[in-house]
Amino acid sequence: MGHAMQSKRTFLLTASAALATPMLARAQQATPDRNASSFVTQDWQDHFQSLGKGAILADITSRALHYWDPDGTYHLYPSSVPLTEELTRRGYSEIVRKRVGPSWTPTANMRERDPTLPVSIEGGDPGNPLGTHAMYLTWPAYLIHGTHDTRKIGRQSSSGCIGLYNEHIADLYGRVEVGCQVRLL
Repeated sequence: MGHAMQSKRTFLLTASAALATPMLARAQQATPDRNASSFVTQDWQDHFQSLGKGAILADITSRALHYWDPDGTYHLYPSSVPLTEELTRRGYSEIVRKRVGPSWTPTANMRERDPTLPVSIEGGDPGNPLGTHAMYLTWPAYLIHGTHDTRKIGRQSSSGCIGLYNEHIADLYGRVEVGCQVRLL
């Protein structure tokens, strides 16, 4: 009986996914800021000389963050990316520090674009755009961080940072060491 119920449940889930596929394809075509390119697995060797303390590849085009542990274990996370090419920094960096419950201070450029922004928001505040965890890059004001606003994931929505769901940044944060190499592509 248990096996029959499991088979029926698997069939229903598969059938539901098959029925939803055309609807999802139409939704992606109708909404241009959605990720229509899909996630593509990457090989670390195409981007880094060695794994060292691990490697992060933030793929701006597919809106995905790829991470390889020092032993080569691969992890893939959907992400938010910068709003415009002008706000996008590409190239190599590394993680220089990590923080749980980061506070947020908008840059001068952010405040110029939106003068209503607060001077800062403390960590733990649900309005904090950095979410629950942040990892800082060698480039000032560029981070990989979480977000409380889950609508941003899979979209062009940041002022330059790479954003992840809070549960994903918590997972990544626990895996990544300071000194981990990063490439924004």
